[in-house]
Amino acid sequence: NDIERATEIAHKMVKQWGMSDTLGPLAYGEDEGEVFLGRQVTKHKHISEDTFKTIDSEIRKIIDVNYKVAQKILEENKDILIEMTKALMEFETIDKEQIDDLMDRKPIREAAVIIDSDVVSTELGSGIEADENNDSDDKPVDDNPQVA
Repeated sequence: NDIERATEIAHKMVKQWGMSDTLGPLAYGEDEGEVFLGRQVTKHKHISEDTFKTIDSEIRKIIDVNYKVAQKILEENKDILIEMTKALMEFETIDKEQIDDLMDRKPIREAAVIIDSDVVSTELGSGIEADENNDSDDKPVDDNPQVA
C-alpha cells in the first residue's frame, strides 16, 4: 500500500535519519525493550510524551506536504495520464520507447515486435523444415530410385 509505505518512510526520516527541522538531526530509537513491573510488561522508552507528539506532527507534515506535491505533479501531467490510458487500452502493454513518446508528449509509435525463433518455427511448421532440408542445388529429383 502506497500510503503505508509513505508513512513508513516519513517515520524513518524523522526518527532514524534526523530529517526534521523542528527536532533537528537527532535519531530517536525504537522501544528500548520490555520491563517487567509487577503484573504487567511495559515498554521502556527514553522519549517524552511531548517529543512523541512532535514526532507525530513532523511525520504528518511530511506526508501532507508530499501528498500535495504528488497531486500537483499528477494534475500538471493529466494529459500524459490520459494518453497512457488510451495507449494501454489499445495495445494492452507498452514498451519503453512508447512511454518515452508519451512522456515527451509525442504521438505514440507502434511497439517493436520481438520475434522468438522457437515460436516462429513452431507456427510455420513444415514450411521451414522443407526449406531447410532442400539441399538439391537445382538437381533433378529421381522419383523412382533403383535399389541394387
